Amino acid sequence: MRNADISQVRPLIVAQDVPAALGLLTRLPLRIDTDRATARGAAAAWAFPLAGMAVAVIASVIGAVALWVGMPLMIAAGLILAAQIIITGAMHEDGLADAADGLWGGWDVARRLAIMKDSAIGTYGVLALGLSLLLRWGALVAVLSAGYLWAPLIVVAAVSRAPMVAMMAALPNARANGLSQSVGRPSGATAALAGLIALAIAVVFLPRSAFGVLLVVALVGIACAMIAMAKIKGQTGDILGATQQICEIAALAVLAAQLG
Repeated sequence: MRNADISQVRPLIVAQDVPAALGLLTRLPLRIDTDRATARGAAAAWAFPLAGMAVAVIASVIGAVALWVGMPLMIAAGLILAAQIIITGAMHEDGLADAADGLWGGWDVARRLAIMKDSAIGTYGVLALGLSLLLRWGALVAVLSAGYLWAPLIVVAAVSRAPMVAMMAALPNARANGLSQSVGRPSGATAALAGLIALAIAVVFLPRSAFGVLLVVALVGIACAMIAMAKIKGQTGDILGATQQICEIAALAVLAAQLG
């Protein structure tokens, strides 16, 4: 049976997908059936929003404790950001820095991909990380000042990870190796399911703000995909991480404006 035929009969959802997504996107100490998770590959990407939700819940607990003991909002927002970075192993931040260096530091596709693969960080990467942290922190302070904590963090974490799945499904791999290539490309149904999960989470937790957040994140995700195609003719793990970060900033900005 051909690979395409195998992917067609593969079930859309299995229980192992959630811990597989957590194992890929976080540093949580989970026991994972590596063989089964590897066999599923990108088919487990529908659970990315759920992995983001888990990160947000843990970060929200830390933020709630910080506020409960009387820490200023600015410190609590910083601790929430620090928790998210530690839980994810700074995976998305690393992707943002590498993508910024590569996409804007190289003159052709080959050079851009080579720069993105280099572990050294350049000017564009430093600026991208600094701006990301500043914008996310400022938006979090605004959201916390409005009396919100759990719902915005959960919605943003889930919604910002759905475009990663859509981009994996829609764009070809820009290089023949790397994390994105090894995971594979999810089906359209998998990407649609990830989007529906993100939509459901947004509607349940923030019904009044869901439309604005989802619309902006969708537009930003499309823009990121268009830039990736124009610059490197596809996507990589760094592009996916950068997309998550940019979508997170956009979602937090919308909520800061609507809730603040």
